[in-house]
Amino acid sequence: MSTSSPEAVKKLLENMQTDLRSLSMECKKKFPPVKEAAESGIVKIKTIASRHTDILAALKENSSEVVQPFLMGCGTKEPKITQLCLAAIQRLMSHEVVSEAAAGNIINMLWQLMENGLEELKLLQTVLVLLTTNTVVHDEALSKAIVLCFRLHFTKDNITNNTAAATVRQVVTVVFERMVAEDDRHKGIIEPPAAIQGNSNRRSISTLRPCAKDAYMLFQDLCQLVNADAPYWLVGMTEMTRTFGLELLESVLNDFPQVFLQHQEFSFLLKERVCPLVIKLFSPNIKFRQGNNATSSPAPVEKPYFPICMRLLRVVSVLIKHFYSLLVTECEIFLSLLVKFLDGDKPQWLRAVAVESIHRLCVQPHLLRSFCQSYDMKQHSTKVFRDIVNALGSFIQSLFIVPNAGNSTSVNTPTGANSSSGPSSTQSLPGVSGVTGGVTPQPAFEYRGTWIPIMTVNVQGIAKAAYLEMLDKVEPPSIPEGYAMSVAFSCLLDLVRGITTMIEKELAQDEAVHLNKPAAVPEVTTKERKEQEPVLRVVWEEMVNACWCGLLAALSLLLDASTDETATENILKAEMTMASLCGKLGLVTPRDAFITAICKASLPPHYALTALSTSSSTLSNKTYSIQGQNVQIISPSSESHQQVVAVGQPLTVQPQGTVVLTAKNIQCMRTLLNLAHCHGTVLGTSWQLVLATLQHLVWILGLKPGSGGALKPGRAVEGPSTVLTTAVMTDLPVISNILSRLFESSQYLDDVSLHHLINALCSLSMEAMDMAYGNNKEPSLFAVAKLLETGLVNMDRIEILWRPLTGHLLEKVCQHPNSRMREWGAEAVTSLIKAGLVYKHDPPLSQNQRLHLLLLNPLKELSNILHGDIRQKQLECVLQILQSQGDSLGPGWPLVLGVIGAIRNDQGESLIRTAFQCLQLVVTDFLPTMPCTCLQIVVEVAGSFGLQNQELNISLTSIGLLWNISDYFFQRGEIIETELDKEEAVLEKQAKEKGVPLNRPFHPAPPFDCLWLCLYAKLGELCVDPRPAVRKSAGQTLFSTITAHGTLLQQATWHTVVWKVLFNLLDRVRKSSTTADKEKIESGGGNILIHHSRDTAEKQWAETWVLTLAGVARIFNTRRYLLQSLGDFFKAWEVLLDHIQSAALSKNNEVSLAALKSFQEILQIVTPVKDSEKQDALAGVNMPSMIDSVTASGPGRPLFRTDSVGEKLTRYYGPEQIPPADEIEDSTLWWSAWNAWYRIGTDSTRPPTSTEKLTFIPSQPFLTALIQIFPALYQHIKNGFSMDDLKKLGVILHGAVSVPISSDASPFILPSYTEAVLTSLQEAVLTSLDVLQKAICVGAENMQVMYPAIFDQLLLFVEFSCKPPQYGKVETKHIANAKFNQIQLFAPAEWVALNYVPFAEKSLDVVVDLYQKTACHKAVVNSKVLQQIIKTLRIPLSMKYSCPSESTWKLAVASLLKVLSIGLPVARQHASSGKFDTMWPELANAFEDFLFTKSLPPDNLSIQEFQKNERIDVEVVQLISTEILPFANFIPKEFVSQIMLMLNKGSIHSQPASFTEAEIDIRMREEFSKVCFETLLQFSFSNKVSTPQEGYISRMALSVLLKRSQDVLHRYVEDEKLSGRCPLPRQQVTEIIFVLKAISTLLDSLKKTQPENVDASTWAQVIALYPTLVECITCSSPEVSLALKEALSPFKDFMQPPVTKVQNGES
Repeated sequence: MSTSSPEAVKKLLENMQTDLRSLSMECKKKFPPVKEAAESGIVKIKTIASRHTDILAALKENSSEVVQPFLMGCGTKEPKITQLCLAAIQRLMSHEVVSEAAAGNIINMLWQLMENGLEELKLLQTVLVLLTTNTVVHDEALSKAIVLCFRLHFTKDNITNNTAAATVRQVVTVVFERMVAEDDRHKGIIEPPAAIQGNSNRRSISTLRPCAKDAYMLFQDLCQLVNADAPYWLVGMTEMTRTFGLELLESVLNDFPQVFLQHQEFSFLLKERVCPLVIKLFSPNIKFRQGNNATSSPAPVEKPYFPICMRLLRVVSVLIKHFYSLLVTECEIFLSLLVKFLDGDKPQWLRAVAVESIHRLCVQPHLLRSFCQSYDMKQHSTKVFRDIVNALGSFIQSLFIVPNAGNSTSVNTPTGANSSSGPSSTQSLPGVSGVTGGVTPQPAFEYRGTWIPIMTVNVQGIAKAAYLEMLDKVEPPSIPEGYAMSVAFSCLLDLVRGITTMIEKELAQDEAVHLNKPAAVPEVTTKERKEQEPVLRVVWEEMVNACWCGLLAALSLLLDASTDETATENILKAEMTMASLCGKLGLVTPRDAFITAICKASLPPHYALTALSTSSSTLSNKTYSIQGQNVQIISPSSESHQQVVAVGQPLTVQPQGTVVLTAKNIQCMRTLLNLAHCHGTVLGTSWQLVLATLQHLVWILGLKPGSGGALKPGRAVEGPSTVLTTAVMTDLPVISNILSRLFESSQYLDDVSLHHLINALCSLSMEAMDMAYGNNKEPSLFAVAKLLETGLVNMDRIEILWRPLTGHLLEKVCQHPNSRMREWGAEAVTSLIKAGLVYKHDPPLSQNQRLHLLLLNPLKELSNILHGDIRQKQLECVLQILQSQGDSLGPGWPLVLGVIGAIRNDQGESLIRTAFQCLQLVVTDFLPTMPCTCLQIVVEVAGSFGLQNQELNISLTSIGLLWNISDYFFQRGEIIETELDKEEAVLEKQAKEKGVPLNRPFHPAPPFDCLWLCLYAKLGELCVDPRPAVRKSAGQTLFSTITAHGTLLQQATWHTVVWKVLFNLLDRVRKSSTTADKEKIESGGGNILIHHSRDTAEKQWAETWVLTLAGVARIFNTRRYLLQSLGDFFKAWEVLLDHIQSAALSKNNEVSLAALKSFQEILQIVTPVKDSEKQDALAGVNMPSMIDSVTASGPGRPLFRTDSVGEKLTRYYGPEQIPPADEIEDSTLWWSAWNAWYRIGTDSTRPPTSTEKLTFIPSQPFLTALIQIFPALYQHIKNGFSMDDLKKLGVILHGAVSVPISSDASPFILPSYTEAVLTSLQEAVLTSLDVLQKAICVGAENMQVMYPAIFDQLLLFVEFSCKPPQYGKVETKHIANAKFNQIQLFAPAEWVALNYVPFAEKSLDVVVDLYQKTACHKAVVNSKVLQQIIKTLRIPLSMKYSCPSESTWKLAVASLLKVLSIGLPVARQHASSGKFDTMWPELANAFEDFLFTKSLPPDNLSIQEFQKNERIDVEVVQLISTEILPFANFIPKEFVSQIMLMLNKGSIHSQPASFTEAEIDIRMREEFSKVCFETLLQFSFSNKVSTPQEGYISRMALSVLLKRSQDVLHRYVEDEKLSGRCPLPRQQVTEIIFVLKAISTLLDSLKKTQPENVDASTWAQVIALYPTLVECITCSSPEVSLALKEALSPFKDFMQPPVTKVQNGES
């Protein structure tokens, strides 16, 4: 119920009346005035109640009168009355019905009571009610009331004192609350601020409103009182204590800061009164030094007084907290004082209290920032913030160094705030595993033997002081051990927490504004913000710069000393947050310092000092820290209380002892991981420190990298194994997991931080590599593994880290001599490349060519590394890439192909095999998917595999691949061509822009042709490989591709093919072949036997030469029309002929023969002819059958190819109009060919001059082939073929036929039985001559002069039948006559001469045939051919039985007969010209030599044979009788007489005079004699003598005959006489019988003849015979007798008487 409600008012009135009645009752007796006043009061109240509606207002108006009775009652000093009156007054007050005047009266009355010492508590209560219920008390009244309370505070009664103290506090508060309320009421009214007077009149501050004035006066006097000065306003104060004054000041300052901040008057008081006061009161504390002697200063030093000192510090705390902005300079002094109080020479309690005060500041980061801004950042100012932090640090340090002065007393647990945290309490902190096991040890710091327990000081972040709250203590309390340390520790942690939280929050806001400026923010604010931000950043940096050194020093020390896991955790957390903050602010030095501290703490003692001292420290220093240190020697700092959890090896160059890791090390390691994990972005260059430390720890713990770079617990490889406790064993998987996550989280780092991380890993890796040099110790693979891991998780932005990452791995790691290191380097590079290619990039790789190439580039770089294991990895990677990504390599193909092709012969088989697998995969699967521009590279690469010499099979297979590639080109020619042309256009444009020529092999040719040319060139290189198998395969492939796919080339490109590819190849092959080694190769490696035809390098090269020449020739043949259209075909032809010539003349049968085959091949082409002539012309070329092997050279293809002349021409010109061929050009080609042929022929058939054994004699097949070429060739040159040429030909033919054969070849060439067979060479020779003569026959008149030459040539060959030709001075073994069937194969001579008989005889047949055709030709007549024939025939004829072959002379006779049957009529015809004059004697001699040969028939000649031979003789005589003698008048006389003599000789079968040889059973040629004789007779009596000449022949014949008969008969008679009883030899008997028969025949003839035809002398001779005949009658032989009888009987016809007649006019 409110005091103003009607019920309350009614109640009040009732109560008042009751009170007054009571008062009147009490005072009735003793104090009548009072009674009266009371009663009039009752009346007054009733009156007011009845008259006024607003009773309370009326009461207030009349309150002085209403109150009066009560005041009078109090004046009685009667306790009972006084109490009643005070209660009544309080009731009035509580209803606010007391006016100002009444209040004043009341206060005066109370003062009197106070002075009388009555009802003190009631007084206090009344004052309190008066002042709190309303605001009517002001000014003096108020001051009087306050003084009253103060006075009561200093009474003897304790209760009164305390109540008064409380009341004072409350009253002071009320005064200020009134002022605050007053300010609130006047908030809206803006008053002009009046100037502050110089405070001359301290009492009236005219500018202040009433309540404010009171407050001002009160505060001013409090200051006066504390300062022990007289108050201005509180008049009547008798005593005052400083402690109480300070408490009051503190409470005002703490509770009403806004009063001082809003009113300048109050601010003035602060500055002018409070601060000087505090400073003054501090002086004893400042001057005092603990343990100071009196001697040190003349005046005795006032000792610090705990209660005042403590309260001063509280005031200072408040001042700093609330009025820092007003009291900048003063605060500087206070703060400096605080710092000073921490000095070691100050009393311990003072230091403790100072620490607590500082703690209060430390939890207010904004305040700290203000210090920094106001002092540290000003030029000539104390660096307060820095000093505070440093002081804390020194304080902590001093606690460890100086033994605690309070230690002795610390056993008594002090009461109060810290009773719960004395050493006796065993609060267990979570996570501390005790070494002792059962009991949890007290958390503490221990350093160099000083042990300081840690107490739970406070809830983090709220400064809850223990000592600053001890307001009741007068003596300084004893400090428990560790309290100061614990507070200082909390200070540090709170300081760090506060600063970092504040700055990070502001940083975050700042970044948010930068990132997205919200539209709502007006420009001004952003502008301001922009101005403000740099300022802020400067402040932040300054704060960190100011505090980091001190913090780090203190925290490091504490970390070292900490034996408690939670404390350690807190310290590490503080260090970590500071490191992170420094990182965010970009303060490198402090960041690195904090990180270094954590790193050092992670590693074993002393270890860290080297690993982290400087990165640059050389390796030699690195080792020294650990040398000589055993596990037992524990660092002198704090390790004795640490649990050892692992023993491992240090990562150093020399193998060392072991090092230990403690639980704290592991804890630090986890913090380090945490730092890297959460704050990686700000680590920057200090990644190096972090990673180096982790590397060492990982090494000591024995973690080794596994796939993908993750570390797994492994075994230490060298030295004593790592020893791990079970505690750490369970941690290891966690640690390795965190390690992996650390690098996984690198994907959240920004680009710069990522670069820092990569750089750090790279330099770490460099260190590890330096360590791994020169020893085969297991290297530390931490860095490489983590580089890989980092790369793998950052694939999405791989571009930015690719170069440094792969650059390091390639240039350093992969080239390291330590194989394990290398292996990991390669593993990392290849894994990254594979991952990069598989990763789904955005945009995809197919659209990001640059990235694609970037990813593949390291693969190429690996090729530069010489180590095989690296190359193996690289190739395996390529294979995997091809298998997974082959279809999408696109622009990466050149790189990949480059890698595959980077083979070197020193790499060994397996590498080459792997690389080749890749190539095979490419060629079989990926040619269509790669850009056409890469095809050339594929060719290059395939070629390089062909050329490698490690693995023959690969070389051969790669040639197969080249063939497949060419097929691919062929099938997709059009597509490739268009794509290449497009590319070419682009390149040309670029080249033009740059102003440089387009650089491409075979440039002017179109790009597709260039591709072919590259392929050909590559095969060309392979064709001259040192290995025969490769050469062979490459050669076949080259020519097959050119043949199969050459049609795709542009015409102009053929020029390059011919000159750059084919002729170039021929040159190289020729050079290699001629210089090849003739040493015998024993075997082809292993057990492979080499055939004797290939057992020298020379022979192997010969095969290549053969193949190459054949290939080129075939191309010239099949592509002749195409090539002819090129400008320099003639030059090319000449070059080709030159090659054929040098091959043909090489001293190798295989090559030379093949050269001729090639020659034959290029001559196959027939000059285009008109259809009408074509048949005859072709028929005229009696082509010898080609040698088989040439036909076999193409795969089952006859040499007259499908693109034959006709087809070719139609292809070029259409079927109708074939132009006449360019005869002149063509003929030059053929003549050039003829010259080449002539040179080959001359050189190869020229007999050797010397008799040395080593002479090279061409083989029969070679010569045959050579000669076989001529007929075909001749067809093209016949029009210009001259006598000179014919002579040249003759020389060659003769030479060729004369060449002997080698004895080992003879069984295959010579006929092995008696058949007369021509060798193919001889046939060819004759064919050539045949072709010639046929050509002459149909040729022009001027050609016919060649007939004689041909006859000469043939006759030369005919002579061979009797005298075989000699080949230079080569000794040959003649083959026995064919009739003796014994060819001695193994003749001692190396060379065997051929059996020339069949050849000579065939030649003879040809001569006869030819002569039959040409006998009448002028040239034949003029050149006396007939005479030559006869002369030649005379040789075998005269030799007859001595001829090597019997058939020879028979053939010679037959031929002579044939020739004569044709030639003689011609000779008669030209008798008058004398052209045949010389022939006749020759002919006569020939007859003579033949018919009367000097050679004897062989002994074994049978009768039949003899008779056959005799018949031949008879034929000759018959020829004479029919062809010669009848025409005697056209024939020279001498000749006829010779013939007659011959006939005569034949007719009389006389025997040689000597009987020696002739005795050997000579068969009589009776038939022959008979014919001779008959012929003689026939011509003796020819019926009609047409010419005197003829008669002369007859007479001559007859007289010869008669004379011969006479002789024989005479001789017979003589012999008969001499022989006596013995019969004469058979021959002689036969002869005589024959003569007798002849005589009888003659007589018969004479009988038949006209008498006038017989000469008188003849008769005389006939009759003269008679006596001789008669003499023979005595002979004993019956046959002779019989013949004689027949001869004598005809004489009877002459026996008649002589008649005298007149003859010629004479008697």
